[in-house]
This record gives sequence, structure tokens and C-alpha cells, in this order.
Amino acid sequence: MIEAVRATPEKGQEHGQTGWQAIRAELLRRIHARDWLPGALIPGETELAEEFGCARATVNRALRDLAEEGLVERRRKAGTRVTLHPVRKATLEIPVTRIEVEKRGASHGHAVIERTMARPPEAVAVRLGLGVRTKLLHLRSMHFADNHPFLYEDRWINPDAVPEAVKERFDSISANEWLVRYAPFTHGDIDFGAENVREAEAKLLEVHTGDAVLVVHRTTWNGEQPITFVRLVHAPGHRLRTTL
Repeated sequence: MIEAVRATPEKGQEHGQTGWQAIRAELLRRIHARDWLPGALIPGETELAEEFGCARATVNRALRDLAEEGLVERRRKAGTRVTLHPVRKATLEIPVTRIEVEKRGASHGHAVIERTMARPPEAVAVRLGLGVRTKLLHLRSMHFADNHPFLYEDRWINPDAVPEAVKERFDSISANEWLVRYAPFTHGDIDFGAENVREAEAKLLEVHTGDAVLVVHRTTWNGEQPITFVRLVHAPGHRLRTTL
């Protein structure tokens, strides 16, 4: 196992992994195998770099990733320890609505209700970290499954982050799918919960005002630049799946 991670990042990859990723995989294996017990102090960066035959910076990158996942704790001058109580994190992907619908054996349809350049509400501006006077591309769209309402999408796109979006009509491809294809992001946040559907949204989804529906709010960034904020209102019965 150790031999598989001896190559430096410049010299090759093992099973599609870069040098730091392969080292991370080996360090994670040792944690899971209890070679290093919870709370145990693990070898320092210099020692690990010598063992794996790589630069210290490569080891640092692997440890940083494990720390971000809550698997190790790093303290200056105190070294790195295996976390006593590691945090389990759920992994959520940004789904392409068309694919979601087609996986259910249904035919996907999409329609843009509104497309304007407008100033966002204060709540949206705060989420994106932008001023309320900043004009954004505002899109309101409906997705259908076999001509039945599936999802209402209320989206704000930052043209400074994706200027090409201003020219796109989003008639042949939804903003959801277009952004997944053409707007890379580094991180984001998401919250979801059951809400009583608003009157205007109820009409679009063909349900009664006040019915319980799943609502998702999602914001994505590329570095420090906000890309988009979207409010997704699902038709009743929608399930959200994830992995641990």
C-alpha cells in the first residue's frame, strides 16, 4: 500500500489520484484500520514526506484535506492528532433536473417564465455578499415531468462571475444544466426544509396554497466570487437523497 504513494505529484498518478490524494488515501486507511487510534499523535510532515518520498508541501495538502473533513486536528507546535470524535459529513451534489426527471422514466420539459436584469431583494444580496444596487440576471422557470409540474426555480445569477449567461436565452437548456456544464464552482452552501407553499408558487405547481413542499436554497461561489443563488420549490412527494 505504501509503495503506491511514493511517486511525487510531478511524476505520476495512481488510479487517477494525484500525489497528495494518494497520500491522503493511505493516511485515511491507517486511521480506519486503527493503526492510529483516536486521539493519537501521528508522525510529522517531515517524517511522512521522507517515508512517501515526496515534498513536505504534498503531505501538508493531504493533512489539510483530512482536517477540513474533521478527521484529524492540527495545532501549531502541537502536531496533528486523529480526531477523538470525527464528524460524519453528508455529500450533496448539484443535480441536473432534466436527468432527475428522466431517471424516473418521465419526459422532461422546461419553460422560462421570466428573464430580466434586476436588483435583487436584500435577502438575496446578503446571501451573495453583494450590494442591493447590483444588477443580476433573474430567472424564474418551471420544470415538468410528463407535462406535470415537477420543480419551480427562482434563480439569481451574478453576471460578473458568468458573463456568458447574460447572452444565453435558456430556452433549449435550463439555467440549472447550463451552470453545471459551464460555470465551475469551488464551494457553496445549501439549506432545505418543508415549507407551506406560497400562493403564486402553488398555482405554478398546481397544488393548494399552504400545502407542505420541499424548498431548497442553494448558493455557489468560485473562490470569493458568488455565482448564483436559487430557490427551488419541489412538487409534493419529492425526496432528497445523499450519501455519508
